[in-house]
Amino acid sequence: MGFIHLAYVLDWGWIRIGSPYIYINIDPVIVHLGPLALRWYGLMYVVGIVIGLWAIKGYTDRKGIDQDLIYRVLWWCIGAGVLGGRLYFVLQQPDLVQGYLMHPLRIIATWEGGMAFYGAIFLVLATLFWRARVERINPLVLIDAGVLFGAVGQIFGRIGNIINGDIVGYRSDNLPWSTVYQHPNSWACLPNSNICNVPVQPAAAYELLTNLVVLALMLYLARRVTRPGILMLVYLYCYTITQFFLFFTRDNAIMPFLGLQLKQAQWTSLLVFLVVIPLTYWVLRNSKPVPAGEVAATYGIPQKAKDVSIANITEAEHDQQQARAEKNEQEPSDESDAVEPAADQQIMIIKENEAPAAEAKAEEAVEEKSR
Repeated sequence: MGFIHLAYVLDWGWIRIGSPYIYINIDPVIVHLGPLALRWYGLMYVVGIVIGLWAIKGYTDRKGIDQDLIYRVLWWCIGAGVLGGRLYFVLQQPDLVQGYLMHPLRIIATWEGGMAFYGAIFLVLATLFWRARVERINPLVLIDAGVLFGAVGQIFGRIGNIINGDIVGYRSDNLPWSTVYQHPNSWACLPNSNICNVPVQPAAAYELLTNLVVLALMLYLARRVTRPGILMLVYLYCYTITQFFLFFTRDNAIMPFLGLQLKQAQWTSLLVFLVVIPLTYWVLRNSKPVPAGEVAATYGIPQKAKDVSIANITEAEHDQQQARAEKNEQEPSDESDAVEPAADQQIMIIKENEAPAAEAKAEEAVEEKSR
């Protein structure tokens, strides 16, 4: 019995897994709609948002965050994530002045590709803190929900990266799971690219696997911890540590500093990690566990006195009008009861006055008859 290569067992055209590598032949564009193009990466964003909202619903319900508030905050966070991710990417580019500052429209040209997730994290965290203050809820509770949502969304973002071919590792000829991008529209096969049809380490797949592990850990903790801010700390620690080590496999520019040959994201990871250490002390000291039966979102947060809404005023006026109507219905019946005895008395007086006159008439009639 001869050996059958796995490549001949699993070959779907757009992906082929087998000896010796994993081959990806997917067009990043799903369909062209005139001048517009619907891309897998954009679709993964939408799917990530929908699944993320579904995944955190149980958590937000338990913490007392209503769905209307979630949707109010969501759109702010989406805008902050796109803007922060794009700006942080632009700031890292070696041609910042000539390529972007001299051509400002390129700064917002997200369709050209290029997002730095750390920038999205920074601006979204600030946005969540701001919106929590506006909505008068505990910022740490809202941020915990936000990082749980982000952990879900990241998974689908990494799937989009795998399809795009825009996150790849170093060339690797010896790993059986090395990835080869073959589609001419793939980011790995763009002009001037040297990794088209070349086996590389699947850096995006590595990140996908770590995202799944981190999400599983966070979902486990979400049902067990009662101290707001713990999920935020877990996410930040996990993300900084995994990014630092995973970037050793990624083919990105090195920025030597203090004798260390590290990449931009690794330096950012170190900086964020150092910031999270005192943040951990602050959370453990100032964020208290929420007692059973209390609403986590508003526990310890002063609330404004509830304004009487127009609907409540209208309802109150309706009740008052109904009470007046019932009173008016009762008053005529009381008056009628009072009128009836007076009428009877008047009839008796009339009868008494009429009685002597009737007797006189009767006597006159008798006299005339006797005559």
